[in-house]
Amino acid sequence: MTAGESWGTSRSGPAGAAGGGSVVRRILLGSQLRRLRESRGITRERAGYAIRASESKISRMELGRVSFKARDVEDLLTLYGVSADAERGPLLALAKEANVAGWWHSYSDVLPGWFQTYVGLEGAASLIRVYEVQFVHGLLQTEAYAHAVVTRGGAGPADVERRVALRLERQKVLVSERAPAFHVVLDEAALRRPYGDRQVMRGQIQHLIEVSERPNVTLQVMPFSFGGHAGESGSFTMLSFPESDLSDVVYLEQLTSALYVDKPEEVAQYANVMEQLRTDSPTPSDTRDLLRGLLQLS
Repeated sequence: MTAGESWGTSRSGPAGAAGGGSVVRRILLGSQLRRLRESRGITRERAGYAIRASESKISRMELGRVSFKARDVEDLLTLYGVSADAERGPLLALAKEANVAGWWHSYSDVLPGWFQTYVGLEGAASLIRVYEVQFVHGLLQTEAYAHAVVTRGGAGPADVERRVALRLERQKVLVSERAPAFHVVLDEAALRRPYGDRQVMRGQIQHLIEVSERPNVTLQVMPFSFGGHAGESGSFTMLSFPESDLSDVVYLEQLTSALYVDKPEEVAQYANVMEQLRTDSPTPSDTRDLLRGLLQLS
């Protein structure tokens, strides 16, 4: 299962954009604290000692993977020689904003802890690029198809309904005021592999035709007829953000955890693969013709 299919996010949920933005602010604050520490030649071990924490805690803070206590940020800024209110104020304000709870916390009963960072990042992205093999991507699923996917995953009846509700809430991102550009390449296998009955699959394909007409959505299908292609490593998601200080992130979901790739040289490889997939796949217009052909066969 991948991020696009198992879980969900939206900037239109109970906490709105602030929820997703809080994760971005954590990452921004962490990166600024890291730059300050390195510019003063201070080790993570020494920084951890200053706030009564471990070196690994400093590492997690600098990666934006934990919440920030105001006292810890104040002590670190003092250690790093940042004493002027004009410099401390914005960073302390950023720490406060970074601790805003995301809307998805109300789904914590069905949302694994390791996925929450992704939820926030996706909710704050201005551009989402996806290659998907196994499923129709979660942002594009009908309710019936989503129900079939989640049920196949072995969840109990109550969890199925909660996860489907979460996914439907997530889909509001594509029609929100701050909707991201969404570029997705689906392998034809995702359309040929049935989830649910014939009616469910027909409804799903028809929905893809309709949603692909939205101005912020670019949908392409990599057909079997093309043969081998650049997406040999499997599904992945690329997230880009409006904040200039935040680099692109590649998200790779595993069975019980996830990997976030943000090293520029590695992200660049995924970007090249995504661009090659888009170049080699039929155009969005031709993709709609392909989908209409599948609809006639189903």
